[in-house]
Amino acid sequence: MAKEKKEIYQDCKVICACGATFDTKSTKDEIHVEVCSECHPFYTGKQVRASKKGNVEKFNAKYGLNKEEK
Repeated sequence: MAKEKKEIYQDCKVICACGATFDTKSTKDEIHVEVCSECHPFYTGKQVRASKKGNVEKFNAKYGLNKEEK
């Protein structure tokens, strides 16, 4: 039976498409990623949320109903 080669857990450099780099541990020497925590919109606070009207708001706008009128 052939000996299995054990992979060595070593220091690794992660490189993002935006240019950011950081160190971690892996069995690979380098890891290239497209999005990291420095450029992802969720982590940077630049996330844009789509504002959709709900069914109630659409109904009220369609029939001219206001919350103030009762």
